[in-house]
Amino acid sequence: MRVINGKSTVMADKDKAKSKEGEMSFLEHLEELRWVILHSVIAVVACMLIALFFKTFLFDTVILGPTHPDFWTNRMLCQFGELINKNLCINTDPSVFDLISIKMAGQLTVHFAVAIVAGIILAIPYIVYQFWTFLRPALHDNEKNSSRGAVLIISGLFITGVVFGYFLLVPLSIHFLTTYNISDAVVNQINIQSYISTVSGVCLATGIIFELPVLAFFLTKIGILTPEFMKKYRKHAIVVIVILSAIITPPDVFSQCLVAIPILILYEISIRISANIIKKREQAFNDMMKDDTDELATTK
Repeated sequence: MRVINGKSTVMADKDKAKSKEGEMSFLEHLEELRWVILHSVIAVVACMLIALFFKTFLFDTVILGPTHPDFWTNRMLCQFGELINKNLCINTDPSVFDLISIKMAGQLTVHFAVAIVAGIILAIPYIVYQFWTFLRPALHDNEKNSSRGAVLIISGLFITGVVFGYFLLVPLSIHFLTTYNISDAVVNQINIQSYISTVSGVCLATGIIFELPVLAFFLTKIGILTPEFMKKYRKHAIVVIVILSAIITPPDVFSQCLVAIPILILYEISIRISANIIKKREQAFNDMMKDDTDELATTK
């Protein structure tokens, strides 16, 4: 045991933890958590009101944008197809895309539903910051140092996933689902709520999937996950990723590869993150044991 000024570091850490626990009771922690949740809800409502106000931009430009031939992804795929002499143009015929609302209050309901989703996405950085400020005091100094930039990383990964889903998966899904035909006698008249649930579901799903490195970081920190485990079951993970990609994308190889490759890269990054945490933990333990051995040798 390492001795500093007559006290062990373990006892010092315990005393420090006790002093922190003494500063706030359990009910006080609940009160602070209540304020964190309240501030997060206020942020979502504020962003939702902004989305409600910019209705034309939100729907005509953002929500319905992937259905237009001049959407960025649609144009880039078409231009790339011209370079390789292959037709990769998608969503070029607006006539096959006919949205309807089958309920009297359907458009009003959709407006508020989209505004809520937009409010959550826009408020994610602030929500993450609020919960991080609540959890940060419970961390040790070394844990605080190793988790610097957590708010930026968590928010950035989520927003990156949403953008990835919006610009790549949504246009491909729209093209496949609107052009798939079981019979010429069947005409697509797509409910606006079905379209909104598809777009928001794909974007939010990819946003959550892109948090895989963050999940690996925390699971490794608490000792549940190890890099050896992730390496051992890498083949199983690849199968799961391919299946997941097939579920959230149209059933074509190109779309599935667009989803599977980034997730596989995130999986490999997660292995590196987990291995780095284990390496630092072992190094810190070895340094502590070495210092303890040196101090015992000097006392003899």
